[in-house]
Amino acid sequence: MSGFKGKVVVITGGAGEIGKAAAKLLASDGANVLLVDCNQKALDAAVAEIGSQRVSACVADVTDVASTQAYIRAAVDRFGGIDVLLSNAGIEGKVAPIFDADPADFDRVIAVNVRGVWLSLKYGIPEMRKRGGGSIVISSSIAGLRGTAGVTPYVTSKHAVIGLMRAAALECAPFNIRVNTVNPSPVETRMMRSLEEGLMPGKAEEVHTMLKAMIPLQRYAESEDVAKLMRFLASDDAAFITGSVYSVDGGFNAG
Repeated sequence: MSGFKGKVVVITGGAGEIGKAAAKLLASDGANVLLVDCNQKALDAAVAEIGSQRVSACVADVTDVASTQAYIRAAVDRFGGIDVLLSNAGIEGKVAPIFDADPADFDRVIAVNVRGVWLSLKYGIPEMRKRGGGSIVISSSIAGLRGTAGVTPYVTSKHAVIGLMRAAALECAPFNIRVNTVNPSPVETRMMRSLEEGLMPGKAEEVHTMLKAMIPLQRYAESEDVAKLMRFLASDDAAFITGSVYSVDGGFNAG
């Protein structure tokens, strides 16, 4: 896809499968990409795997103000500004009904999945304004569109970022900054392996088969499926798209 040459992209959760897939696509399109994650070893491995001189990394805790400011500053110092923000960092938390859940787990999920997104916008938007506009894509989930028993912290967080996106889209429109969410169905990632095991300990494969059968296209999404939607929403081809929710779910929510 054209239009990314010289653009600067920041991807939180950049060491994860979806973050890496998005970085590969955007770097191949000519963008300079900063991957942000809390794990230095995982970041180093991601940069090596992508194998592009356009991709660099910054270790950061997305829940922390100073750490957020540091990765935003790193993008500006290295590349001159920010044009695209993929606010993609997220954790699943532990599987448990509300009455058995640990409040500390709820707090941690909300901190990463909601506060982390809010902080990325708070400190990223001013830099995007200096560039005359841009695109923000927030990773939500089909869990942000429906209820799922046993993962209420995650479901709550993914509903919350849709509200955040809609408010941010209204605030950012005067500055030519677009804001949207992507809402994947189950994706073939580490997170889903963790959730499958949590839902039915020792029977993760059965959960995988059951969930796959619920998807009309009869498969989980691949990370590249999500990354391609992110790339479109980040591109100039989506110049009139803001404030919207985009499912990439193989038809899961069609029924």
